[in-house]
Amino acid sequence: YAHLCLIDYNDGWAVHYLTETDLYKLNMGLVMFLKHPDLWGTYIFKNRTKGIVWTKGILAEINRQIDHLCTLRFTDPELEYLKTINFLGGKHPEYIEYLRLWRPIRDYVTTRIVDDELQIEVNGPVFQCMQFEIYLLEIVAQAYNTITHNIEDIEKAGQEKLVEKMKKFTTGEYTFKFAEFGARRRASAKMQALAVEACLETGHCVGTSNVYLAMCHGVKPIGTYAHEYVQMYQGIDGMQLAYTNHFALKEWFEVFNGDNGTALTDTLSTDLFLLDFDKVQATMYTGVRHDSGDPYVWGEKIIAHYEKLGIDPKTKTLLFSDSLNFDKAQEIYDYFKDRINVSFGIGTFITNDTCVDPLNIVIKLQYVNGKPVAKLSDNVGKTLCQDATYLAHLKEAVEYRIKEGK
Repeated sequence: YAHLCLIDYNDGWAVHYLTETDLYKLNMGLVMFLKHPDLWGTYIFKNRTKGIVWTKGILAEINRQIDHLCTLRFTDPELEYLKTINFLGGKHPEYIEYLRLWRPIRDYVTTRIVDDELQIEVNGPVFQCMQFEIYLLEIVAQAYNTITHNIEDIEKAGQEKLVEKMKKFTTGEYTFKFAEFGARRRASAKMQALAVEACLETGHCVGTSNVYLAMCHGVKPIGTYAHEYVQMYQGIDGMQLAYTNHFALKEWFEVFNGDNGTALTDTLSTDLFLLDFDKVQATMYTGVRHDSGDPYVWGEKIIAHYEKLGIDPKTKTLLFSDSLNFDKAQEIYDYFKDRINVSFGIGTFITNDTCVDPLNIVIKLQYVNGKPVAKLSDNVGKTLCQDATYLAHLKEAVEYRIKEGK
């Protein structure tokens, strides 16, 4: 793959290869491809950063980048690499052949500025349009930084900060292992490339969620699934909303057969998740991921759940990924390390800590087959839904099941 890894980042493109995405997008795409190719979805962009004025110049650059994205195809070397990921292409060669044909379809994406706010929507079959999320986040951040700031200054400042951050691994003050999770939050393509190099030099970075950079560095691509995966099931006809975790976990296992087994707990609250995470599920899945709420309360709750099921917590892993920096990660590691395996996924702190404040931007699944869907999470501030009536109904269903305890 060596010739693919010689990107000229000065050419200005935010995305050069379709593997410049998070592994979990390809994982989720496989399940939808096999199980639910009929689902139609709407993804909506949300800027959570106050005081940002989106200009026509930024919009023009975003559209230029999207047009370029939609000329890309998975190259033969990329497809060959995906075949080496056993649970993905190794066991599902039909998915690799689908990806050989797949391309980002420009008609699925609409962009506009309304009252100085950037609006982006992606509409299409879920198993196809879901892939746009990471690419669009990469494009928006780099376009904004290029038009509004000096991108070279941003990358230089980010690189200088990385050098300082990594010193505590050399001195032994940081002892934990982590994965780089920064594609969706990166300041630019070059910034993430620099960040992954710096992380790997510490000897403490076990891999990256960015499939392209994992391929180029010969390290493990890391990721399982995101909140959108569980949300998709809310749009399936006849689905009982408070049981979507159950069906999502069940179908994930049917596709991956025990591989790729880190479950995300907070889509509809961890308390609801644990009602479905029975002895069989907890045994099959290698661990769980924290993405909202108090990490210590959550960790204690998970350990207690494993112990109640008669499972030794030391055979399982807690993966923390909620707005972490290295100091926070070390504190969490020290607290739990003697009772359970602990790992971390760290993003913005690595790929977008520069001389300017990072954008807080997301693209979330909001409708499936015309029906609203939502994420509740363990943090009220992370709840996102376009339909207040549906959100109230979902909360009621979840709270009732938790109260009943079954």
